[in-house]
Amino acid sequence: MASATGEVSKSRVLVIGGTGYIGRFIVAASAREGHPTAVLVRDPAPADAAKAAVLQGFRDAGVTLVKGDIYDHESLVAAIKSADVVISAVGYAQLQDQTRIISAIKEAGNVKRFVPSEFGNDVDHVNAVEPAKSLFAGKAGIRRAIEAEGIPYTYVSSNFFAGYFLPNIGQSGVTGLPTDKVQILGDGNVKGIFAVEDDVGTYTIKAVDDPRTLNKTLYLRPPSNTLSHNELVSLWEKKVGKTFERVYIPEDEVLKKIQESPPPLNVVLSLGHSVWVKGDHTNFEIDPSFGVEATELYPEVKYTTVDEYLNRFL
Repeated sequence: MASATGEVSKSRVLVIGGTGYIGRFIVAASAREGHPTAVLVRDPAPADAAKAAVLQGFRDAGVTLVKGDIYDHESLVAAIKSADVVISAVGYAQLQDQTRIISAIKEAGNVKRFVPSEFGNDVDHVNAVEPAKSLFAGKAGIRRAIEAEGIPYTYVSSNFFAGYFLPNIGQSGVTGLPTDKVQILGDGNVKGIFAVEDDVGTYTIKAVDDPRTLNKTLYLRPPSNTLSHNELVSLWEKKVGKTFERVYIPEDEVLKKIQESPPPLNVVLSLGHSVWVKGDHTNFEIDPSFGVEATELYPEVKYTTVDEYLNRFL
């Protein structure tokens, strides 16, 4: 949309799941980048003080709160009609219910881009075992439904969230920083990719009006943040001036652990297996037919490096 001065105006963005873990960063980035931004909320005045504070933060940033619910079709269609771009950041339990968003977008008929809730591995390029396998298959099913309806999309594959996977130095199912040992799945030489949540928000919003990302997967592969587990541990050792015992768990043992662990540990371990053993973040090339890479498209974004992020723990 161009104005009289020839300036392109920014798309109106509606975020569904905006109070969730990654949703907050997407909402903040959208407002910061100057998009008219709205968040779908069930209750604009929740009793929960923490949630109320998040919503107040949104208001302070100039974000509009739109009352609605993905389980109330009419309210969802009405909210979508006032947006150009719909971004879903719904959580794990609601991933399959994004079919409701797809049908509302289809009915509204005005959406220029839909970004479904992904923000992890590229689910079309994974070699995961259960239970991660089913989780990825569910997300892939949502992709196929979007494509079948002919809805314009961008999928965002941001790989590991720094806030989840760096406070324990990349260990799967281990909480906190290492004190003496570090648990490593596989041989520790397979590379994983980390993205800081703020940057995930920024790159996602940069992509929504970009013709280069239309009907493509946007991959976050920051070169400085693409590290093997061994490299990550070495980086941390250098910072703290200490050497940790590295405990390597071979694949057959990892698979056994996954089968014997209760949820959500089995999910975490199967994600770790997908990345650290099977190499699902880095074992394929980004072909221009299906994808683009964020740091190449937006070199002006100064992303936070793993090196910088780890300084928070010193």
